[in-house]
Amino acid sequence: MHLTGLHVYPVKSMYRLSPDTAVVHPWGLAGDRRWMLADPTGRFVSQRENAALGQIRVRPLSDGALALTAPDGSRIEVAAPAVTTGDPVAEVEVWGTRFRAVEAAKEAHAWIAEHLGDYRLVHLDDPRARPVDPEYGGPGDTVSMADGFPLLLTTTASLDRLNELIAAEHPDGHEILPMERFRPNVVVGGSEPWAEDGWRRIRIGALTFKVVKPCGRCVVTTTDQESGERRGPEPLRTLARHHKLMRRAAFGQNLIPERPAGVEGDALGTLRLSDDVQVLEDGAHWSADGR
Repeated sequence: MHLTGLHVYPVKSMYRLSPDTAVVHPWGLAGDRRWMLADPTGRFVSQRENAALGQIRVRPLSDGALALTAPDGSRIEVAAPAVTTGDPVAEVEVWGTRFRAVEAAKEAHAWIAEHLGDYRLVHLDDPRARPVDPEYGGPGDTVSMADGFPLLLTTTASLDRLNELIAAEHPDGHEILPMERFRPNVVVGGSEPWAEDGWRRIRIGALTFKVVKPCGRCVVTTTDQESGERRGPEPLRTLARHHKLMRRAAFGQNLIPERPAGVEGDALGTLRLSDDVQVLEDGAHWSADGR
């Protein structure tokens, strides 16, 4: 097996970057979901509520700054705010976990309001601020502003199998779903379909990862990531019929990086396309029948 895809989402639910290499930090790939939009209550905003988020292109600049570009060509550059420079701090929430992030400049909020809605753009300047769910992670495990875990893994074989199942459900024809619908960080080729459901610990290149929880899927998977259109009930309908884990329509597995022996600091190592992937431990610790 080998690594066939790497994806980074600098702003939660906005458009992806697909580099050839990515540095791994304890809380995820470098630059992944360190920014997000929050509504007036502080709750995160994603494509679940507003599919237009996925149409905003993002380009990293120096010192953590971003350039955001809307479909109409409007563009803004946003400096990375920080507590140390006196920028305002906001209490925000992702799936019930509340933590502090730093608000971008008012000009960024005005641009966001014009193109997306009444949201604030916030930055996680301290990536250690949000712990992983202790039911699945260990002491000190943290995550950026991803839904719950540092990385999401999918496999090309499982996508191929899912598309076969969808085709069988729609004999009159249905579009072939691309991997981008599932917004993974790492994509693995060369496995058997659904093999990842049985992995507990893997190595990608020189780095090792705990496989901690299946990824329950939502309406974002029905959203065309290029056009922003909702495209109907698939793949959720077919996943609910044929592939439920922990009572959820599931696709992909969540990962937590392990610190290599002797490595200090935030950078654990680098992933590269074509890196070998090896299963170190298997044996699913959740029920494949949905219970």
